[in-house]
Amino acid sequence: MSATPGHPHGPIGLFDSGVGGGTVLRHLRRLLPAEDVLYVADQAHCPYGNRPAHEVRRLATANVQWLLDQGAKLIVVACNTASAVALRALRAQFPHVPFVGMVPPVKPAALSTRTGVVGVLATPTTLNGELLQDVIQQWAEGVTVVSREGHGLVELIEAGHIEGPELEARLAAFLHPMLAAGADTIVLGCTHYPYLRPTIQRLVGPEVTVLDAGEAVARQVRRVLRARNMAHPRGSQQGRVLYATTGDPGHLAHQIARLGLPAGRVITAELP
Repeated sequence: MSATPGHPHGPIGLFDSGVGGGTVLRHLRRLLPAEDVLYVADQAHCPYGNRPAHEVRRLATANVQWLLDQGAKLIVVACNTASAVALRALRAQFPHVPFVGMVPPVKPAALSTRTGVVGVLATPTTLNGELLQDVIQQWAEGVTVVSREGHGLVELIEAGHIEGPELEARLAAFLHPMLAAGADTIVLGCTHYPYLRPTIQRLVGPEVTVLDAGEAVARQVRRVLRARNMAHPRGSQQGRVLYATTGDPGHLAHQIARLGLPAGRVITAELP
């Protein structure tokens, strides 16, 4: 799958601390089926959400360098935590590489809310990062934003628990304060959380809108590739998906099947 970095035949590179970026990958495969995709799950260091910012930046740099060494032509930072604290640094460190990062969809939430209250469920690092705060200041003026840290959710998802009483009890504790404050829109600010969307929607009810940024990010990738003439020229032929993990390849292969992610071979990634 390797090619010269920036070459149209190169893969789209994605990285996340674990399987969370798979929720973005699903949309990429639907919108850009001809593209090859190389996905890195840094499961040896998962989760990122409670790590210090400098450590997340170091890990993000290592993921990007590995993807570029494999010929990735564009990098999707498919992790809200890494986007929050590392995206600006990555763009400065790799100025010739196109990056697309995750931004919690506070803007569409603020524009569509009827009650004027929006809930944001995310990791601590994302909630405290400049990226989210900038979006809130720019687009949520006059809107009350109720934030909650989704402690333990990433670990449960990585362990394969995407439903069940324990998960529902934990989610209810996070969601209840948002609903009590009058939120009619819930923003999922972690790429892992959309796996829980059916349960979240059931807990908050049909009158509450649940949003995540996965589809918007995939559309932005498509725009960047077209603008830079970097789209793969293979036409209608299906591209390939290759997964890499810094953890156990067998475990990741099991997760891919369990979560219904696009099929692909799994290899080991040794980050620089």
